[in-house]
Amino acid sequence: MLAQVAINAAMAGVRLALPLQALQSGRNAWSVGLLLALFTLLPVLTAIPTGRLTDRRGYHRPLQLAVALTVAGSLLALLAVYLPGEWQFAVMCLSAAACGSGANVCGIATQRTGGKLARNAHERLRYFSWLGMAPAVAAGIGPVLIGVVIDRAGYGWAYALMATLPLIALLAMRVLPRQAKTLPDASSTSRRGRLSELMAVPGLPRLLFVNWLLSASWDVHSFAVPLLGHARQFSASTIGMVLGVFTLAVALVRLVIPLLAHRIHEVKLLRGAMLVSALILLVYPYASSPWQMTLSAALLGLALGAVQPTVVSMLYMLSPPDRQGEVMAFRSMAISVSNSAMPLVFGLVGSLLGPAVMFWMMGAVVGAGSWAARGLKEPQPAGPVQRSDDA
Repeated sequence: MLAQVAINAAMAGVRLALPLQALQSGRNAWSVGLLLALFTLLPVLTAIPTGRLTDRRGYHRPLQLAVALTVAGSLLALLAVYLPGEWQFAVMCLSAAACGSGANVCGIATQRTGGKLARNAHERLRYFSWLGMAPAVAAGIGPVLIGVVIDRAGYGWAYALMATLPLIALLAMRVLPRQAKTLPDASSTSRRGRLSELMAVPGLPRLLFVNWLLSASWDVHSFAVPLLGHARQFSASTIGMVLGVFTLAVALVRLVIPLLAHRIHEVKLLRGAMLVSALILLVYPYASSPWQMTLSAALLGLALGAVQPTVVSMLYMLSPPDRQGEVMAFRSMAISVSNSAMPLVFGLVGSLLGPAVMFWMMGAVVGAGSWAARGLKEPQPAGPVQRSDDA
């Protein structure tokens, strides 16, 4: 977890600083949007190869790659401080792509390794709950740290500091035993590109669909709450409080899950989270006062916060042993694509119909999609993927 916090903190810090630096250099909003998009674009394109790398090489080699990418991205940002004009922006784009890719490689490798280290389902859920808090902790450390250094010493020293944070991961990974390199047979290597084989694993497509629905619910909340609060003339601090309470509720439930993991029935928890999320989304627009919105945000945060560790644990159990990293990568890729595309859809719906409609639509979709969760069963460890002879 420490390695994931260190790498994600560096990425989050650079992600905050690059747009600020671009704006101070006279860049427009489109340039800032491009920089932010590059933090997720390259990880989307490289997610599947990254997952396959973790399946072959375990934890240490992918984490070393993640450290190298994040350090390189931070140093490129440092170099950009001293470059003029278009050269500066081009190097900033490379920095964004490198830092985003490093954090993605780290996340995939860490999730796969967390599943491998667990001795049973309850311990696996406990591990994934802890790991699920790492990005949130990092998002609190990196931006605050780099903001203070920028104000006191400038962008150059701030990026130099970010370049040192991932080195903590090299020390943290030493406590884990190395995994021997996996050498797949020739037939496995020749068919490694067939994602359709994974989609044929019973329960896997259904679980990925449920995961996407709940991830989209998270995106709707983050996007629509500022619009809904603005429409009701709430202050910026009030809107921030609502979103902050949501985040705190997510962190709280992930702290509690490890304590109750031995009593949690994963499928029942997932079904319940979907029904609760759908209900809250449907009634959310009727919360007319700040305290009502805050209460709604807290309840939704508890429901959605419990889902991610549960889904990751179930995905791990359903995945073929030699392709668990690939499944984690596919999930990461799907969420990243959704995070990039859904705001465009939300923006169109919100501009035409208003923010309340976004909540109602998402609540109806999650409620209707709960049929997928009803078809899930408590997962058992999967065997190798059965490949057809003509594949």
